[in-house]
Amino acid sequence: MTSKIQKLLFENQDLAYQKFHAKLMPTIDSKRVIGVRVPVLRQLAKKLYGTEDGEKLLHQLPHHYYEENNLHAFLLEQEKDYEKLIEMLDLFLPYVDNWATCDSMRPKVFKKHLEELLLPVKRWLASKDTYTIRFGIEVLMNFYLEKSFDPKYLEWVCKIQSKEYYVNMMIAWYFATALAKQYKATIPYIQSNRLDIWCHNKTIQKAIESYRISQVQKEYLRGLKR
Repeated sequence: MTSKIQKLLFENQDLAYQKFHAKLMPTIDSKRVIGVRVPVLRQLAKKLYGTEDGEKLLHQLPHHYYEENNLHAFLLEQEKDYEKLIEMLDLFLPYVDNWATCDSMRPKVFKKHLEELLLPVKRWLASKDTYTIRFGIEVLMNFYLEKSFDPKYLEWVCKIQSKEYYVNMMIAWYFATALAKQYKATIPYIQSNRLDIWCHNKTIQKAIESYRISQVQKEYLRGLKR
């Protein structure tokens, strides 16, 4: 049976976008991609937040369509109650099945709770679920590489051992960003080969592609490839 939310999503379907976007997510059956653009989904989430239909979506796991997951993620982004948000994330993250939904969540309320947020972050990093781990690394990358940085967070990510492409790609992305923002603390991890070969080389590749890394640093990093 088609739900009210699903009908709403299909009313905003863009078939050309569906064909393009489905190709970017090889982990998802293209039949589960409706084809709703992200700005439209965010507008829908704003309208649904705090409504009965919005609350129903948050408690109807698992979702069938990719856009239902994204809509769920955008609803969580708006949650102002930190404790409720963590509870809802713990319910949702095990059902996230693609990088795009995972990477789309950046709740603003996190900024006000950086100290207590470290506990769930450590729990997410220790998960067996690919996208729960990825989300934990992403939170460290987005919220803890500037004023709230501590070198121990580099060690947390370095210790993650995974054969999952989408985990290892996020490890590389994290360390490349860390090189841009906390170069002195991060470069020893590359110099001493602390990461596995794939993550090590991918980190260097992404760092060299970054406009935030100086040309001198890029040349030095090129010499550290394995």
